[in-house]
Amino acid sequence: MSGVSEPLLFAIRAATGITLVPATVQGVTGGSISSCYRVRDRQDRAWFLKVNAADCAGMFAAEAEGLRELRAALAVRAPEPVGQGTAEDAAWLLLEWLDLEPGSADAATRLGERLALQHRHVAERFGWQCDNTIGSTPQPNTPDADWVRFWCERRLGFQLALAARQGHADVAGRGERLLVALPGLLEGHAPAASLLHGDLWGGNWAMARNGEPVVFDPAVYYGDREADIAMTELFGGFPRTFYVAYERVWPLDPGYGRRRDVYNLYHVLNHLNLFGGGYCAQALALMDRLLAPAPARRRRSP
Repeated sequence: MSGVSEPLLFAIRAATGITLVPATVQGVTGGSISSCYRVRDRQDRAWFLKVNAADCAGMFAAEAEGLRELRAALAVRAPEPVGQGTAEDAAWLLLEWLDLEPGSADAATRLGERLALQHRHVAERFGWQCDNTIGSTPQPNTPDADWVRFWCERRLGFQLALAARQGHADVAGRGERLLVALPGLLEGHAPAASLLHGDLWGGNWAMARNGEPVVFDPAVYYGDREADIAMTELFGGFPRTFYVAYERVWPLDPGYGRRRDVYNLYHVLNHLNLFGGGYCAQALALMDRLLAPAPARRRRSP
């Protein structure tokens, strides 16, 4: 029962009414940030339990709210949060247990269709009701009616400031130029404030046994739907059927290919800030590509 103490199980029972059986605790894979477990209750029902240090209670509370937001959209399935809290020096989050397996091509098709429907769930402003995290990095979500300003200040600007504090002077300097250029890069693009998963890489979706796609570990906010699509391309894990299905329901706007780099730079910078200099070259290359002059149009011969 490593990492799951008796006081923690008592706190879970007090908060949720669910009595978990200590002898059934099994460690499972679930990311590099928290310890994750499969545990059963006295009715032999399985649950998914995340445990981390007590100062991660806010992170778990925001994750639970994000899952509720996704579930309320009635589009892509996400695990139901049951409760979260603290016990002694630990924070915990209890979710429904779902038997998951790698997604099939058919499941990816359904994910593309349902993600497009989720993105139709919109808000009046960009951001969200509370801050959360992207990985373990704070993600500020103070709402703003201006998308360019939101992306400059709450996303790229925030990550660039972290990079500067960690000594990545080249990245920070190049980033200052990019922030000045960003309004031009996004000029003419007026996205709706769509409900986003926010951290939609290949490791954050899978398939239930009935073939239904499931997403988890979100970093929810309302923003340009292209930011979700862009991240699916950053690390792979989504077959062509996913993109075909998405565009069949809601085609992407012209110019997405250029904006994709703007949005993926956020995640590359976050990886730089989390994991170090291995991502420095990738961040600089993305910024150089975005800062390069647009190719001139060829003049037609008379």
